[in-house]
Amino acid sequence: MAHLIEITDPADPRLADYRDLRDTQLRKALETEHGLFLAEGEKVVRRSVQAGFSPRSFLMAPRWLDGLADVLDGSDAPCYVLSEKLAEEVTGFHVHRGALASLERRPLPSVESVLEGARSVLVLEDVVDHTNVGAVFRSGAALGFDAVLLAPRCADPLYRRSIKVAMGAVFQMPWTRLPDWYDALPALSRAGFTTVALTLADDATPIEDAVAGLDKVALVLGSEGHGISPRWQEAADRRAIIPMAAGIDSLNVAAASAVACYVTSHRRTGG
Repeated sequence: MAHLIEITDPADPRLADYRDLRDTQLRKALETEHGLFLAEGEKVVRRSVQAGFSPRSFLMAPRWLDGLADVLDGSDAPCYVLSEKLAEEVTGFHVHRGALASLERRPLPSVESVLEGARSVLVLEDVVDHTNVGAVFRSGAALGFDAVLLAPRCADPLYRRSIKVAMGAVFQMPWTRLPDWYDALPALSRAGFTTVALTLADDATPIEDAVAGLDKVALVLGSEGHGISPRWQEAADRRAIIPMAAGIDSLNVAAASAVACYVTSHRRTGG
């Protein structure tokens, strides 16, 4: 069972994992150096532990101890108990969900193992906003996608905000980073996937037509600013667009992913 430790000093050095969460650059450096990530909220904390990640520690307001008693009973990590006011001093924001956990990262799996048995995968190129990455994971999980592949410069799915927006979907969907950006799409084609890039290119066809009849689909989404790079647009097997009403040319990547995932998950397959 987790060892409950009452904390009265917000400067307590044992709370280092949770300090100054508003400072994104500081958090990235700390999490990279120590190989950790944070989960926030009862559901997300529970899902992260159920997914097999090892807790380093927990930080909780007293009112969450009963609700997460089963999670705490199954761990020997320390649980720091402090008031919500003190938690806010430590983290730098109002911890309205009242529960945090610091967990050990695991080595990323190979692309081959993530793709094993998959028929519908999402491929993200340079999606740099943590909220958008979390939203894409949530859409993919909700609409039956099997895995997510991320180009090297994509935001971290295990950053606290990504996890929170994804509602823990980052723990249930297999994912990894692509080691080779330049030839990533041709490699997926060789693995039997038809790569379908969501783009405003002149030769893009409606998403319903682009995915119709396909067995294995890799749906490719680009960055928040310029979209998919010229290299990936050229390398994709097909280019697709979500038809828009007059005056609007596109959706943001989070909304576009939800629409495209829905259409792709309902495609007619070729058998």
